[in-house]
Amino acid sequence: MTEELYEELEAILIQADLGVEASVGLVETLRQRAKAEKIKAAEELRWLLKDELKKLIGEPGVLIKNPSGPTVVMIVGVNGTGKTTSVGKLAYHLAEQGQKVVLGAADTFRAAAIEQLEIWGERAGAAVIRHQMGSDPAAVAFDAVQAGLSRRADYILIDTAGRLHTQTNLMQELEKVGRVIGRAMDGAPHEILLVVDATTGQNALNQAKLFAKAVPITGIILTKLDGTAKGGIVAAVVNTLRVPVKFIGIGEGVEDLKPFDTEAFVEAIFDRS
Repeated sequence: MTEELYEELEAILIQADLGVEASVGLVETLRQRAKAEKIKAAEELRWLLKDELKKLIGEPGVLIKNPSGPTVVMIVGVNGTGKTTSVGKLAYHLAEQGQKVVLGAADTFRAAAIEQLEIWGERAGAAVIRHQMGSDPAAVAFDAVQAGLSRRADYILIDTAGRLHTQTNLMQELEKVGRVIGRAMDGAPHEILLVVDATTGQNALNQAKLFAKAVPITGIILTKLDGTAKGGIVAAVVNTLRVPVKFIGIGEGVEDLKPFDTEAFVEAIFDRS
């Protein structure tokens, strides 16, 4: 195998936003595997690289289902990642499967977020629990869980305010929301999903690390894959946090949140290269 071919494959990975460290590591693994398996053909080498990338990203995650009551899902992320939209699309996705959903509008910093969630609630046929703008987000989350329990909901989705990962006081508030949800229902939240914007590249990894310090992340929603973003950074996030990608957002429509497919995702990275 020529050095130029390895460099070309490394460039594909870097251009797909995997980041230099992950890309170099993958290509080094590829070199060793190609040597051990006596690989001669360039096309076979590309196949091996896809295989190693699939291993790195891992199997898609499935949304947890609490067998003894409502499943409480808390959705977190930085500003502008499409978090509230993802909550609404997830509500619609679950409602289409016959699940009863209650939404908690715990993003009390933006009036627009509450209004946006109510619009999504109407589309999904989901009740929205809200307080006034500026209210305590933890109180909203508590009331949403209580409402979900009394209404025998299948899923309770809690939308939290977008926050920069560097805002210590807001990250502590996120911890508080999680604790209060646990007081409202033993074992909750059952899922804490981190929304990652596919267009943010390496900054997404820094965000993910700090969110994971504040709350126990259980899965990832990767958004904005409808543009030119290749979303390769998700490989580094998955590898660092050791949690699966569960959904991807591919557009603005109600049906544009899809369960993650590792194989299709990896193929798309190479198709767009």
